[in-house]
Amino acid sequence: MTEQLPPDHKLSSPTSAENPVAVPALPFAHELAAFLTYMRSEKQFSPLTQQNYQRDLEKFRNYCAQKNLTDLNLVAMSHVRNAVAHLHREGLGGKSLQRWLSSLRSFFQFCIRRGWMKNNVADGISAPKSPKLLPKTMDVDQTAQFVAVEGDDFINKRDRALLELIYSSGLRLAEVTSLNLNDIDWGEAMLTVTGKGRKTRLLPVGAMAIAALKEWLVARRQYTQDNEPALFTTQRGGRISHRAVQMRMQQLSITQGMDNPIHPHMLRHSFASHMLESSGDLRLVQELLGHANISTTQIYTHLDFQHLAKVYDKAHPRAGRKTDPDAE
Repeated sequence: MTEQLPPDHKLSSPTSAENPVAVPALPFAHELAAFLTYMRSEKQFSPLTQQNYQRDLEKFRNYCAQKNLTDLNLVAMSHVRNAVAHLHREGLGGKSLQRWLSSLRSFFQFCIRRGWMKNNVADGISAPKSPKLLPKTMDVDQTAQFVAVEGDDFINKRDRALLELIYSSGLRLAEVTSLNLNDIDWGEAMLTVTGKGRKTRLLPVGAMAIAALKEWLVARRQYTQDNEPALFTTQRGGRISHRAVQMRMQQLSITQGMDNPIHPHMLRHSFASHMLESSGDLRLVQELLGHANISTTQIYTHLDFQHLAKVYDKAHPRAGRKTDPDAE
């Protein structure tokens, strides 16, 4: 069955009383339609992924239309570099440009296989690097304030146990919601977690989290059947969802008097930062977090340095480095 090409008038500005001159149709309509059909039919990409590819390639087609590049073989590496610079000036960040280049490489590779293009002119071109943003964390007092959920009902006991456990063991949101009752070794106070790539790791559980979990298990029986394996459940008796945890944490950010909304990963970041501040052992923190590469964990060393720098600036009588007019 032949895929119908998208109408050109949808890809260009329409003719109207306010815009009497028709804008020429964007180039490569046939090639793009074939590529989108390939992604949908053969690669079976999700609708969202297809939309992202199409959006990225529309930017490329707009640029080519401005430069009068009507044939793919007229496109050179210099055009791609100039397009990257143009999009960057328009405000597209490094990560977005990386994805844009990836979309372009995939499209060009497809066109080469079809005989519509000779070379992949996007190969070897890099996007500008994005500034590495440090993860947001809470200090020890702020964390203690947030996890100290008061109340003895089902929801309060569950929330207290869930927050204590995330902070105690540095869990990801997906890890804490997927936990089952038999993942806890009560005798050894250890937890078996299944992380990214279905990799498992064994983590210690702190005394405060163990106490909160034991209280929660008593309350859990009110609404949960004996055959439900999930550790954290809702009042309907089923496993708690990612979204439910996120919404509860947003509400708790208000009721616990926090200055900013707290999300699940902020507790994990705080765990990592506090562990590194206390132990100085980067490898230990890597193992606890389940990072495959230590470079991922190293971002917390910058947080630790910031903490040390702030303490130094406040404590040292001659630490006025930033306000010293003679400093270079």
